[in-house]
Amino acid sequence: MNTEIIFVVIVVFLVADFVVERGLEWLNMRAMSPVLPAKLKGIYDEQEYGRFQDYKRENNRFSLFSSVFSFVVMLVFLSLGGFGWWNCLVVGMTDNTILQTLLFMLGISLVSGIITLPFNWYATFHIEEKYGFNRTTVKTYVGDLLKGMIISGIIGGVLLAAVVWFYEWAGPLFWLYAWGVVTLFSVFMSLFYSQLIVPLFNQQTPLEAGSLRTKISDFAQRVGFKLDNIYVIDGSKRSTKANAYFTGLGPKKRIVLYDTLIKDLTEEEIVAVLAHEVGHYKRKHTLQFMLASLLQTGIMLWLFSLFVNLPALSMALGGEQAYFQLGLIGFAILYTPVSMILGLVMNAWSRRNEYEADAFAARNYDGNFLISGLKKISVKALSNLTPHPVYEWVYYSHPSLLKRMGAINAEWKTIVEE
Repeated sequence: MNTEIIFVVIVVFLVADFVVERGLEWLNMRAMSPVLPAKLKGIYDEQEYGRFQDYKRENNRFSLFSSVFSFVVMLVFLSLGGFGWWNCLVVGMTDNTILQTLLFMLGISLVSGIITLPFNWYATFHIEEKYGFNRTTVKTYVGDLLKGMIISGIIGGVLLAAVVWFYEWAGPLFWLYAWGVVTLFSVFMSLFYSQLIVPLFNQQTPLEAGSLRTKISDFAQRVGFKLDNIYVIDGSKRSTKANAYFTGLGPKKRIVLYDTLIKDLTEEEIVAVLAHEVGHYKRKHTLQFMLASLLQTGIMLWLFSLFVNLPALSMALGGEQAYFQLGLIGFAILYTPVSMILGLVMNAWSRRNEYEADAFAARNYDGNFLISGLKKISVKALSNLTPHPVYEWVYYSHPSLLKRMGAINAEWKTIVEE
């Protein structure tokens, strides 16, 4: 395959990805009813529904503007040989392939960050602020930005350097060694993310003794879930949106509650939401999803090993021969359709898992409390409860609230009949 054909394919993939995303956004916005649908009465009231529509429309307009801008910049940079130009500068600085790759990716990341920073700033301090979600101060925002850059730079740099080193040392089989390193890193982060990374951004404190902790502990003991670590995280320092999550494996597992969740939900609703998270663990969804993600990574690295040494791929981006860093960028674009297909499969699987976790909570605690808790979380976040079916199929890792409510009620009816 010659250079010109690869370049055309890269452009076609970029355009197709942009058109599909914008088309799906258009479909989703068209699906919004101008008046409160009957099935949302009792969840949203007229005023809340109007606020939700305003929020979604403003986000959609802003997303369209930012995505068009980024798309045009990418096409211009690609057409003018920007990747090849930057690669030429980097290659002139050093002959070391590892340093070349790190410098190349550092430059691309910095430029990308500079381009997206104004959009992220506007979204946080205008849109989220306007609708009462933002609690982030400028100091916290800048601190998060700098810490995020440093952490991602260190971790990403070390992993990338390891992959390039294996590429030079192991030849065509480098992807196997790289896969091994990524697997070890992923397991390590699953075990220690809450202890190592989260404290850099948020404060986590053990849930104090009281009726809520007692109810959580009693439920966990009743379903055979050993749980010693229940933490509250200060999510309110950044947003009013509520959440809870389960993290870790084995003895390192812990449940983390946002302080906003504790404020907005009753104790019974909180336990029901946590029962859902426990359901994921009891049904082994967390472990299965991790294994599936690692398998995806292995497939991606294997495919990458087949493309990275193709001179035409690097030359399509402006290189005069095969370069690891140009091959990495080219492959990332060409991998987009594969990534989308795998994403569809993973999202479908995730939605099924959510139904199973909801059923576990309904069967082992109380489906009515789970429904009322999910309603409060969704309305508080101005969530779209009636997304277009195609948009939901492509993007949603969780079923929409109305579908979850229907499934929980059906499970609850089955329990009563038993």
